[in-house]
Amino acid sequence: MVFERIKAMIKEELNVPEEKITMEAKLSEDLGADSIDAVELIMNIEDEFEIQVSDEEAQNIKTVGDIVKFVEKLQK
Repeated sequence: MVFERIKAMIKEELNVPEEKITMEAKLSEDLGADSIDAVELIMNIEDEFEIQVSDEEAQNIKTVGDIVKFVEKLQK
């Protein structure tokens, strides 16, 4: 499942407790990601799922759910 894989990546990258990582969790406000963390996370997601995320698309990613929906859309 995409969410589980992304959750594991966020847990490792941002060093936050797993229970804080929900579909509604905001990357910066709830999980404490700064802009560098966000860029590294996007790069790891690109590698993990073998997809490309443009800068414009990355700007629209605010929550964990946004990432999951984006990845699922590209995998179809």
